[in-house]
Amino acid sequence: MLGKVDHGVPLEYSTEEGVLKIFGFWVFLASDLILFATLFALYSILYTHTNGGPGPADLYEVRGFTAETFILLTSSFTCGLATHQMRLGDAKWMNIWLVVTLLLGLSFIALEVSEFITYVARGATIQKSAFLSSFFVLVGTHGCHVSLGIVWMLCIMIQAARRGITAVTARKVFIVGLYWHFLDVVWVFIFSAVYLPGVM
Repeated sequence: MLGKVDHGVPLEYSTEEGVLKIFGFWVFLASDLILFATLFALYSILYTHTNGGPGPADLYEVRGFTAETFILLTSSFTCGLATHQMRLGDAKWMNIWLVVTLLLGLSFIALEVSEFITYVARGATIQKSAFLSSFFVLVGTHGCHVSLGIVWMLCIMIQAARRGITAVTARKVFIVGLYWHFLDVVWVFIFSAVYLPGVM
């Protein structure tokens, strides 16, 4: 068992194990950042290669990706509120805000799946062109990350409901919050570098 750290720090940092695991998660996020940077670079090269098929201007709808952005950014705020309530020791409101975050995440995924289905119905499939391949891989990878975050958050909520707010559950809530905020930042780049230029 790893030793204790200064008790004047937030609960998730209150043990040496917590400090090390949070640091390890930052390292994971750095590696995930490299993955997304690679996918963004790929998209920036291939988005004009439509092979005679539909291009960004033919597919992207402002109302759709704006709604997705609003929902995901709102979920980042509610996730932050959950972390705040966790630090106040309020398990009830922490779980309420996690539930709201989870529901917003599910709404985001529902909109994204609907968007993909609409594109495929128009003949814009992943094998149609290099542009569509890079688009589906980039946005789909982000969507898979969000889906994983939803399942992960649900598991943490169950643990927190059973065990209350401890150094371990606080660390898990904090880490899933870091993950969620990271995905929101990635989406802001998708919004700015993929969707907006596509409709302009």
